[in-house]
Amino acid sequence: MERINWSELPFGYMKTDYNVRCYYKNGQWSELEVSSSETLELHIAATCLHYGQESFEGLKAFKGKDGKIRVFRLDENAKRMQKSCQAILMAELPIEKFEQAVRKVIVLNQRFIPPYESGSSLYIRPLLIGTGAQVGVKPSEEYMFIVFVTPVGPYFKTGFKPSKVCIMREYDRAAPKGTGSVKVGGNYAASLTAGQKAQAGGYATVLYLDPKEKKYIDECGPANFFGIKDNKYITPVSGSILPSITNKSLQTIAETIGLTVERRPVPLEELSTFEEAAECGTAAVIAPISQIDDLDENKQYIISKDGSVGAVCTLLYNKLRAIQYGDEPDVFGWTTIIEP
Repeated sequence: MERINWSELPFGYMKTDYNVRCYYKNGQWSELEVSSSETLELHIAATCLHYGQESFEGLKAFKGKDGKIRVFRLDENAKRMQKSCQAILMAELPIEKFEQAVRKVIVLNQRFIPPYESGSSLYIRPLLIGTGAQVGVKPSEEYMFIVFVTPVGPYFKTGFKPSKVCIMREYDRAAPKGTGSVKVGGNYAASLTAGQKAQAGGYATVLYLDPKEKKYIDECGPANFFGIKDNKYITPVSGSILPSITNKSLQTIAETIGLTVERRPVPLEELSTFEEAAECGTAAVIAPISQIDDLDENKQYIISKDGSVGAVCTLLYNKLRAIQYGDEPDVFGWTTIIEP
């Protein structure tokens, strides 16, 4: 293996040794298979290609100071993939098989797990796709489940530093009663144009408003949103927001440090009252927001006047990372230790 500069890794794909696969056919799932190939062979009429029968997850493995390998909230990712399967009529993958595949792929690729506190981690990507040939709009009768891994650095180039985001009303990430609350590829395809426009304007991402009335905060392109004020952790609730496992975890930590957690509709105007604000998700962990520009209304919401990270975001970030790396006791039972 060529020498890897672990502290300079981008958030991108790097070839690793193995991936793990299994197949659904004739009403049942096969045993796991190990592959060293980076490619798939698909029928030209596979439902994943034509009708979007595709779901994926994202989770991370960390190497602690004690040398142990920990995966964060493995069971929650397995459950969320099942919900995605239910939403788009794919064969549900058993939680046990999901967990077995993730364990196996980590062990097979453990030489790619970045060292403790390099700022990098091993990103794990489970993917489930419809592979059966279908020309009419129907669910597939055959599926493939794949898990691959790649070492990654921070999702945003700035790392744990505040960045600017923008609001653009001409774009929606998801429809009000569509697939916004599940993790399927179409939601991300829908965010690409707005995301690229935002980045061209010097913004980290887009902060979407609710797709029905454009009155409430929804979520950012790749992550959930939360704001801090009056000793409260406030995060939007909506039928078109993906339930972030990181957000769920941060809410629990927030309560343990004395914050009141509010999950509710967040009116756009409330942005001006937040003392701190951030995006959160598996890839970004916490990405603090310094400023939100409403490009349609030509209005600015300044969250951090001096460009620094707020005390609450810093505390939440450090506590979550400490649990992930094993630096603090995992009193919530969130981490799974992988035995080589």
